[in-house]
Amino acid sequence: MKVFLSYKEGNEKVSLSINGSKSESNRLLLLQAIYPNLSIKNISDSEDTFVLCEGLKITKGKVNVNHAGTAMRFLTAHFATLEGTDILLTGSNRMQQRPIKILVDALLQLGADIKYVNEEGFPPLRIMGKKLTGNQVSLKANVSSQYISALMLIAPSLKTGLNIHLEGKTTSLPYLKMTASLLKKIGVSCMFSNNEISIKPLRKIEETTIEVESDWSSASYFYSLVALSENSSLTLQHYTKETLQGDAELVTIYQKLGVKTVFDEVEKSISLSKSGKRLPKKLSLDLANTPDLAQTIAVSCLGLGIGCALTGLQTLKIKETDRLSALKAELEKLGAIVTVTEDSLKLLPSKLKIENAIIETYNDHRMAMAFAPLSLLFPITINDPMVVEKSFPTFWKCLEKTGVSVNFQ
Repeated sequence: MKVFLSYKEGNEKVSLSINGSKSESNRLLLLQAIYPNLSIKNISDSEDTFVLCEGLKITKGKVNVNHAGTAMRFLTAHFATLEGTDILLTGSNRMQQRPIKILVDALLQLGADIKYVNEEGFPPLRIMGKKLTGNQVSLKANVSSQYISALMLIAPSLKTGLNIHLEGKTTSLPYLKMTASLLKKIGVSCMFSNNEISIKPLRKIEETTIEVESDWSSASYFYSLVALSENSSLTLQHYTKETLQGDAELVTIYQKLGVKTVFDEVEKSISLSKSGKRLPKKLSLDLANTPDLAQTIAVSCLGLGIGCALTGLQTLKIKETDRLSALKAELEKLGAIVTVTEDSLKLLPSKLKIENAIIETYNDHRMAMAFAPLSLLFPITINDPMVVEKSFPTFWKCLEKTGVSVNFQ
């Protein structure tokens, strides 16, 4: 399947409701498995969240997370702590190429029983759940934050809690702060100072309900849409200034790209519009804390005709695809001049080549959504468009409401 996108006309009063944060939802689901009296509102309707939810119901047999990286990391830690479980945890071919050794090694330090079924360091995993006796673990801080968050989430269920020592500079720090904040919200004692995380055990919690804020990374595609438009304005529902999500850095980043954000704390919404400010010739950003925004920002800069230098992207090579290579390939199709390294991307200002624009998605939801806003500038075809179900199943419907013609072929 493919989708053909072209801009027909804008709607002056567009209000969109974006689903709950996948990151918050997935963390809360793991905590709910430990504390059943935790209730969750506005949970994400993403495929990743559904996969995790289904996996949490299983105690014996095979669990296939497909492309869901968060589910793979979180379930690895979860199953390792459940006495009596016998699980074969696997995923898609790409998932079986994504490393998990750092997390497994940490769990082994705590006494877990986990074996590699095929290649060492990669899924599938055979996990025999048991009571973990360790309470100290060390791991590198510049790895995927999901490894660390997985350990933090199981920590209060351990008999003596858990102390985590992080070595070096932390990557995606906002995601760790999100995990810590959610733990504190349900009553868990969590101390996070410098590179030390200390979490105390907690046998039960009070009846608690948490409402999940809408997803900021999903909002990024509409920031890009406004940036690339002549005079579009949008309202996005269920957003507040007091957020746990690091990707809210969008507000500051896209201000540099000509987008103004106005918060309505009563309605819990944000309004996006053109600011009229002069654009920079080049945008330089360290995205170590917000790597999921890299694809959207690079495409926005291409469409605006400005350059960018994005660093802190070392985790992108082990995502649904090698995002740096995929991004370089698709940007170059459109006339871009791009250089990538292991942890950076540099885009030079260049003239768009718009004939026969066909974008590949590489089984990566963010590739599809990041390139879609270019439809305001020229017709574009995106292959395998339903990859968006991984994080944002209603994306194409929301895009259509903004005035983009969406035709599946």
